[in-house]
Amino acid sequence: MQQRLSRETLDVTLTGRALPFGRLHPLTQTAELIRETLIGMGYEFVEGPELEDYHYNFAVLNYPEDHPAMDEQNSFFITETKLLRTQTTAIQGRVMERRSPPFRIATIGRCFRYEAVDATHHHTFHQVDVFMVDEGMSMADLKGTLGTFARAMFGPNTQVRFRPDFFPFVEPGVDYAISWRMPDGNVRWLEIGGAGMIHPNILRRYGIDTERYTGFAFGLGVERIHMLRTGVDDLRLYLENDLRFLQQF
Repeated sequence: MQQRLSRETLDVTLTGRALPFGRLHPLTQTAELIRETLIGMGYEFVEGPELEDYHYNFAVLNYPEDHPAMDEQNSFFITETKLLRTQTTAIQGRVMERRSPPFRIATIGRCFRYEAVDATHHHTFHQVDVFMVDEGMSMADLKGTLGTFARAMFGPNTQVRFRPDFFPFVEPGVDYAISWRMPDGNVRWLEIGGAGMIHPNILRRYGIDTERYTGFAFGLGVERIHMLRTGVDDLRLYLENDLRFLQQF
């Protein structure tokens, strides 16, 4: 008995083994920052299905059948009318058919496109989409909102630039870029997303008076935000579950 007690003696003064702590995925951290920022600006977050109807993903967003813009969104169709959503913008129709203006809506979720995977493209990615409909909304409101959002994401000195672009669900449409200071000290413009005034065809589809109400919308990739904030240069790293990468954040 004495020998056994001697062998099994536990020195309670020894330091115990530290248990490893889990942490939030870098994309989850970024999504929480986005939510905190937009909720502070008065936006309500909603969620939509990842398995979406063609009706909401394309038809109600002013995509004509066989329009060239469809070629930019090669899709994973599950049935003739069901597909994995290619954009979180699909939530617009689901909101407008149930609500009347004014409203401020934001959503974050996974999107899927049939893409060749490389450092800047992936078949699965995360997107934030924001839209607002109210009386008197203009491009000035859109630019002010994007400026506030960009400064919260990338720093207080960030500026926003608009250039004309085409998206079926906005008119006029723009791509927007932020001012970005390079390691050599020079400032350049870096395109990060698309935006514009919600197309009147979409508002009229849901009985919204376009003489009284206008709206704006913008979206961008969650991965893109984190990559710019941290210097990550390969999109594939976020979904490879490599702890050597994830533990840096």
